[in-house]
Amino acid sequence: MDDLRAGYRFGVRLSERGRVLGIGDGIAWVRGLPSAALDDLVGFDDGSTGLVFQLDAEVLGAILLSQTQALTAGMGAFLTGRHLEIGVGEELLGRVVDPLGNPLDGLEAPVPRTFRPLEAPAPTILERDFVTTPLYTGNRIVDALIPIGRGQRQLMVGDDGVGKSALALDALIAQKGRDVLCVLVLIGQPRAGVASAVETLRAAGALDYTAVVVAEANALPGFRYLAPFAGCAMAEHWMRSGRDTLVVYDDLTRHAQSYRELSLLLQRPPGREAFPGDIFYLHSRLLERSTVLAPAIGGGSMTALPIIETKQGEISAYIPTNLISITDGQIYFDARLFASGVLPAIDIGRSVTRIGGKAQHPAIKAAAARIRLDYLQFLDLELFARFGTRLEAAVEEKLRRGRLLREILKQDRLSPCSEQEHLAWLLAYGEGLLDGLEPQAAAAALPRLFAGIAARGLGLDEPRERWLAVLKELLGAAS
Repeated sequence: MDDLRAGYRFGVRLSERGRVLGIGDGIAWVRGLPSAALDDLVGFDDGSTGLVFQLDAEVLGAILLSQTQALTAGMGAFLTGRHLEIGVGEELLGRVVDPLGNPLDGLEAPVPRTFRPLEAPAPTILERDFVTTPLYTGNRIVDALIPIGRGQRQLMVGDDGVGKSALALDALIAQKGRDVLCVLVLIGQPRAGVASAVETLRAAGALDYTAVVVAEANALPGFRYLAPFAGCAMAEHWMRSGRDTLVVYDDLTRHAQSYRELSLLLQRPPGREAFPGDIFYLHSRLLERSTVLAPAIGGGSMTALPIIETKQGEISAYIPTNLISITDGQIYFDARLFASGVLPAIDIGRSVTRIGGKAQHPAIKAAAARIRLDYLQFLDLELFARFGTRLEAAVEEKLRRGRLLREILKQDRLSPCSEQEHLAWLLAYGEGLLDGLEPQAAAAALPRLFAGIAARGLGLDEPRERWLAVLKELLGAAS
């Protein structure tokens, strides 16, 4: 009894109680919580929880994070005194969770030792450093012609079903053995698509260093809205710990649509294409958290690969233009290339990297210096040659080499190339060592060439003369 008296403190205790005015479509309207702030957690008497998302003069709107059948109008509501957080750390690697950290893979709930808020300010300018280290995706087009650096935000844009998600999964698989921790965020995907992506990562051994955050198509709109912020918080924890991370947002079109749905349900004024006026800020505050930290802060990095969907290739639509202006470049996927069998269906002319070239290895950068321009000239010449005009010999030679390059750039899924293999094909093509082969034969010779390079153990810093001597030897034997 004395112990109870010792812990007692006399004073006035105030608590707020609210009442639910209405429930519908994942939204709860509450009256009577005057001290509530945005992103506060609200509890209901039945055990349901919500996130304060809208503050009006008399009532507040909350996104429902959990809901029971007993939640009805008139039920009591109260502030929990907490903000929304998610568990982070190595305990999440190899796991499939929802935006609140609840397991979706049928295993026991992870027990993380650290928690981070889903919403956090982006690193300041003084905390950031320059992008100087390449992030290899294993794709010949991307790593050679549209390079990505660690800490970069590279948008992947194109119509539905043209290979954006496939390339993103290949990029995750390519980080095996590179000491890069990954987060895959799946927003509004059907359950079959989620299962396929997870199984692909598991079969390739990539799930060991990857955490998967899922908000399925049938999830509450609040879950789809929170999913990318949850994935960002996981990657941000590792970045702040000095690790290199890669996070894939698949895709932000569905994220924007869920935010529009929530905003319209909360009666916010609609703007262009019925999106609310702060839709730009929604994605900018998410993607600005991806960067390279200065060595004094730990030197970690977070690379972001957001995916956005277009309709009939229209990249000037509202959401694509917003994201293009936020990111450091884009990889554009063309439906016509996909239909013609050019895979990956990347349109090099419309794709750009603004800072990735500074992170590219000098040897690869020098070998790829003219290849992009040569390929774009080939595409123009090929279009002109369709008119049946008689062409000069020099033009015919450019067309022949362009067709050869197009076959070399074709790449199957789940077959990432190492940086040594990138340098090998770049030098072989640039020096004309493949000119004696037909396009299909040159593409077929690449696996043997790569196997020979791996057996020799050549590094990127080896002298160019040494590389050329080995390539001539290997291609001479292959021919």
